[in-house]
This record gives sequence, structure tokens and C-alpha cells, in this order.
Amino acid sequence: MTRDELKNIIKNIVEDNGCELYDIEETMEGDNKFFRIYITKPGGVNLNDCTAINNLISPIFDVEEPIKERYFLEVSSPGVERKLTKEEHFEKSIGENVKVTTTDGKKIKGQLKSFIDGVAEIGKEKVNFNEIKKAKTYVDWSTYSFDE
Repeated sequence: MTRDELKNIIKNIVEDNGCELYDIEETMEGDNKFFRIYITKPGGVNLNDCTAINNLISPIFDVEEPIKERYFLEVSSPGVERKLTKEEHFEKSIGENVKVTTTDGKKIKGQLKSFIDGVAEIGKEKVNFNEIKKAKTYVDWSTYSFDE
């Protein structure tokens, strides 16, 4: 099974459970490999969503291993502060605060005002998607009051 076929199977399972596939990530943390599936849905993802999707994907991975070595499968929300790795991530994050590092090392931080034809408008600056090295949303916690 190809990577694209596996991704389509994962996407269909996620959508059949009322969620949307946000991203798939393979990563190393220490000596451990992780295969992470990030899901979203309006109103937020809960533990039951993650568990149900994990339980449907796990048996498929027993047959069609995505990674040949030992790994951990995780299904979760990408979180309120999440990586933006695809153009569609930017399109869905308009109005949120973002931090961007460009390929030449410039750091841009502010509200994502628009994302049109591959160009992100962040605060008063514009940056082409192809010039973005890394990006993520962030929460300005200073605007929140935690007093009762």
C-alpha cells in the first residue's frame, strides 16, 4: 500500500467519524518513533473522537504498517497552538495569531488577516507561503484574566 492510499484510508475513517484530517506526522522523540494523526472538528475534538478513530485505524496498521520499526500511534487534536504546514492550514486560521519564521530567518508575529493566492498577510506584512520555514498559531495569554 502506498503512502497516498494509506492517507486516503485514514482520511475516510476520520471523516466517517465526523472529524477532519488536519495532518499526519512521523517523528522521533528520544528513542521512540511516533505516528501521529491530528484531527479537528467544529466545536473541538474530544477524547471519545480520538479513541474511536484510534480503535478503527489501529487494526489496519497491524496489517499495513506505516513504519517498519516499533512505533506509537497517537490520534489527537493539533491543539490551540498548532503547526501550520499546509496552505489549507493558513486558510483555516484567518483571524488567529500566528508566528512565522521565513527561510531567510525573519520572524513575523501577529494576526493572520488573509491568505490569498499563497500569500499570508500577517499584521502589516505579507509573506509568500514558499518563503515560510515554519509557522504556528499562538494564544496571547496576556489578554486573558484568570481571576474569579
